[in-house]
Amino acid sequence: MKIAPFLLAAALLQPCVANAQDRAAIEGKFQGWIEQTVWPRAQAAGVTRATFDAAMSGVTLNWDLPNLVIEGAPEDTSQYQAEFRHPARYFDADGLAYASDAGAALMRKHAAVLAEIEARTGVPAQIIVSIWGRESSFGAANIPHDAFRILGTKGFMSTRAPYFTDELIAALQIVAQGFASRDAMRSSWAGALGQPQFMPSSYLKYAVDGDADGRVDIWHSEADTLASIGAYLAAHGWKAGRDWGFEVNLPADVPCYLEGPDQGLAVADWAARGVTRVSGQPFPQAESAEEGYLMMPGGRSGPAFIVTSNFYVLKDYNESDAYALFVGHVGDRSKFGVRDFSGAWGDLDKISRTDVLAMQRALEAAGHDVGGADGLIGNKTRRSIGLWQEQNGMPITCYPNSATAVALAR
Repeated sequence: MKIAPFLLAAALLQPCVANAQDRAAIEGKFQGWIEQTVWPRAQAAGVTRATFDAAMSGVTLNWDLPNLVIEGAPEDTSQYQAEFRHPARYFDADGLAYASDAGAALMRKHAAVLAEIEARTGVPAQIIVSIWGRESSFGAANIPHDAFRILGTKGFMSTRAPYFTDELIAALQIVAQGFASRDAMRSSWAGALGQPQFMPSSYLKYAVDGDADGRVDIWHSEADTLASIGAYLAAHGWKAGRDWGFEVNLPADVPCYLEGPDQGLAVADWAARGVTRVSGQPFPQAESAEEGYLMMPGGRSGPAFIVTSNFYVLKDYNESDAYALFVGHVGDRSKFGVRDFSGAWGDLDKISRTDVLAMQRALEAAGHDVGGADGLIGNKTRRSIGLWQEQNGMPITCYPNSATAVALAR
């Protein structure tokens, strides 16, 4: 099966920031950290010394990973995941066609298994299959890295070191409990495992045996993969019978800064404000009294959506708005034959993550809540930009642009 080019984005090489002598010294500290920090935690989690040694023996730092915190080096503020770049790049026409066509075929192939999962969890087949496709090209993508080297490196010197240290312990538990062999523990550059790309802790919490063979194998079993995705979404609050969201026409007098899960209105109230579905159909009657949320990943320069609580369950799988939107849209295409979004992605200025970070800090200084200054363009950053633009007499785009960046820097 062809592997779609947008899947499992590989990390770009980080520039050399430490000479050989520095690296040797840091490598020595890493080996000490493995023994003095990781081993006691692993032992407390039930990992034997023999299992620990087999897993960690020969593990060295991977200097090519993004977002490392290296002694004497500047912070790496690059953004390597497609989910957090210009949203239009995430919706490549060829990629959408591949994912939706392959998804439709696999929904037919696995119809019985998916029906059982949906009956048990309430999660629709098209959503489960869409995630499977996004995460690993329906199991066909190469997963190239040694999970212990990835998690060890990130646990020792990354911007989220405590998180990845916890995940390293979980990976050791997976091997210790016999769920997978040491050699089977291949991961993405972020440490995610198998066809559903579960982090090790998610495997321990949510992976299930979908084919009743007594094993939970998200590396080789399609049934286990599908059942595990369904279990994950159900555990995070998927509401059976609700959609993920609807593309809408947003009237000019409805501000784009009303975006976000903390500014919800009843779907009927959005309709009363003139918000309509691009399909021309009314919102489903069952949704009228339910809360809906404005979502505009490209601000006024892209499609607009009213999304449901299930959209934010998808964001629990991957926190990117673009990811959740992709999953919902591809699912609709696979099951209902929906085609491209009605709203076009407009031209957006090329803004670096460093520039976004500077804008966020300026907005925070002006009293806005951007959801944390991290250089990523989330809904709180978009709406803060829109509010600031309105307050300062600028065109309201609800998305970073050069003019706003310059004005904020004054």
